[in-house]
Amino acid sequence: MYGLIALGFVLIYKATEAVNFAQGDFMMLGAFVTLGLTNAEYMHLPFWLAAPLAIMIMAVLGYLLDFFVLRHLFGQSQTSVVILTIALGFVIRFVAGVIWGHEPQTLESPLAIGDIHLGSVVLGMADVAVIVVTVLMTLFLYQFFQRTKLGLAMQAASQNQMAAYYMGIPVKRVQGLIWGLSGATAAVAGILFASKGAIDPNAGLLGIKAFAAAVIGGFGSLPGALAGGLIIGVIEPFASRYFPAGYSQIAPYALLLIVLVVRPHGLFSQVRIKKV
Repeated sequence: MYGLIALGFVLIYKATEAVNFAQGDFMMLGAFVTLGLTNAEYMHLPFWLAAPLAIMIMAVLGYLLDFFVLRHLFGQSQTSVVILTIALGFVIRFVAGVIWGHEPQTLESPLAIGDIHLGSVVLGMADVAVIVVTVLMTLFLYQFFQRTKLGLAMQAASQNQMAAYYMGIPVKRVQGLIWGLSGATAAVAGILFASKGAIDPNAGLLGIKAFAAAVIGGFGSLPGALAGGLIIGVIEPFASRYFPAGYSQIAPYALLLIVLVVRPHGLFSQVRIKKV
């Protein structure tokens, strides 16, 4: 799960060189949107209809966020975007609490039913879905940035917005699309997260550990986000088993500090030459 959320961080960074600290809250919002579409007390749509609809809604919200808010920061420092996304995370958590309440709620998902037995290992369907979807999305986004004109244009815009603009790249439109794609990615993560258990507005704080996963893997590297998420997912239960209670919560950040000392750019960082 950490790897899937970390993909959203890397996605925004590769296209804008900014960090979206509201990515975890986008994930939480995507889960609640799906909840609102599926649960009986709300719209009661079938899961397989509600899930793609929620993904589209979050993609539109991501694009509109850029269109009405972030686009006005064009040409400003990326620090402004970072501060704005931190504030946005608080707003999303507040709004989610007002609409859906602060009590944990459960998504009626077919992925929550059934297990897969691999010898002595038992995996829930939701866990298998997380693994498969994360790998597929990593491959898709990697090919998107490396093989398509739009993906290359997004990376060019991140290098120098003004230069890309004067070269004919529609920078504002490109960034709107990347925020829409980030919203869709967050919705996928939210749906899978909600399929694994109950959700509440504070579920968005999971994004902090996903950010650590992205940094450990190498910010800007899509395979690194996948690897970083896997590392965090392994070290937490390891620390819980072999260290005193509570250490599992700080283990990811302790590992982050070690990685930053040994390899400041992450384990799988990509060298980028920025033209100025």
